[in-house]
Amino acid sequence: MKIKRFPRYFYNRISIVGTFVSAVATATLALTLSVVAILGHTNPYVGIFVYMVLPPIIAVGLFLIPIGMLRRWQAIKKHGDVEVPRWPYVDLNKRTHRNAFFLFSAATLVFLTIITVIGYHAFHFTESVEFCGTTCHTVMKPEHVAYQNSPHARVACTACHVGSGASWYAKSKLSGMYQVYAVLANIYPRPIHTPIKTLRPAQETCEQCHWPKKFFGGQQKQFNHYMYDKDNSYWPINLLIRTGGGDPQTGQTAGIHWHMNIGVEIQYIARDDRRWDIPWIQVRDEDTGRVTIYHDKGNPLTEEEIASSVKHKMDCMDCHNRPSHKYRSPDYMIDLALLTGMIDSGIQDIKGVAVEAMAREYDTDDDAMREIANLMEKAYRVDRPEVFKAKRPAIEQAIIATQAQFSQSIFPEMKVRWDRYPDNIGHFIYPGCARCHNGSKVSEEGWVITTECTSCHIIMAQGSGKYRQVFVDEEGLGFIHPEDPEEEGFEEIECFECHGGTQP
Repeated sequence: MKIKRFPRYFYNRISIVGTFVSAVATATLALTLSVVAILGHTNPYVGIFVYMVLPPIIAVGLFLIPIGMLRRWQAIKKHGDVEVPRWPYVDLNKRTHRNAFFLFSAATLVFLTIITVIGYHAFHFTESVEFCGTTCHTVMKPEHVAYQNSPHARVACTACHVGSGASWYAKSKLSGMYQVYAVLANIYPRPIHTPIKTLRPAQETCEQCHWPKKFFGGQQKQFNHYMYDKDNSYWPINLLIRTGGGDPQTGQTAGIHWHMNIGVEIQYIARDDRRWDIPWIQVRDEDTGRVTIYHDKGNPLTEEEIASSVKHKMDCMDCHNRPSHKYRSPDYMIDLALLTGMIDSGIQDIKGVAVEAMAREYDTDDDAMREIANLMEKAYRVDRPEVFKAKRPAIEQAIIATQAQFSQSIFPEMKVRWDRYPDNIGHFIYPGCARCHNGSKVSEEGWVITTECTSCHIIMAQGSGKYRQVFVDEEGLGFIHPEDPEEEGFEEIECFECHGGTQP
């Protein structure tokens, strides 16, 4: 007679299958973790397999063991071929019961340890940049690439998108469930719609590091432009940007960051989802309680529209709407390549040729790489043969650099381009500041929201060659346009009206 090591109820198909499944899954988990520890790195799909797939399989396998035993006990009891107690019981005086008890206790302890450790690592894995940026490769590729080239490249995605605390963590995971479904069902939008309506207020995330109340003054910034002329003429503009900030208790509230609820609260109504058309603005002084309301004099809202519209409290993201996912225009990217020497500025007409090739719409990344090379080579081999002969190595390098700049900012598969995702900082190719500071927002008292350039920045230096200017007093310089430096009146025109890179 064969001696059984475990209670007779254990010997059934369900329990044996459960034991086999949990044992194989546990061994696979241990082996995978060992390989990951030895190699020192993993990829998101290995992480999903280790932290999200294997633990539930182990749990299901272990759950099948008592289910099978219960079903076996019920079957024996039903047929009545042997005497069966009314309820299952554990008798440690019986060797089979004792073996089963200690095995179950040990397995439970091991399982709970595994689940605790895996749960801890799973939490951190789902919070990692690797998980956020590369799991859904095609969908998140634009955001991940732009993020890696941003000033926040060392800040975890969840630090801004989720922040601290359990409530927003739960909200983000619930939101993520639909996103997973959208990816699996291939119903996600291309490009992804913005602004994100479920994003946590920036004052609860961004201001953990950036706190306008605790800094003052301005910031110097130089914008390096190259012109679309034969010589790719260099035309820098050096600005002192009056970012300001400060604390109302010290009386130091000024500059652009005055908007950021420092002594005031600003609310607004937008007619469109992109929040470009802003016909109503309310400014409330926190000290005096005085409320000033500005209406768009050209197309104001009715009282009924105001009452029924959503009023947005002004937030960092209303201006800094692309803090980590900037999709730069071809003009900007080629200027950067020229400035850093990736492209030789001595190649005749290279600024215009590179921008034209980069700005075209393509269906895929491969199409873009191929066509950029063809277009740029043709522009010199066929149209400028003497330049091609003299500068061939530099032109080939310029093609490579243009392809690289394209791959950092334009993503055909997701239809992501600079004109789909405007940046509200400034007003060069997007309305940005001019959404409110456009001369059409007037209060009942007759006050107009300023359009004075020097309220936000002053020009410290600009131009090159004989048109090079440097400021001599705190008023700064008057703007001169590089296309026609001697013509006046450009300061009356918004930059984006000519340089606009957006689509309706």
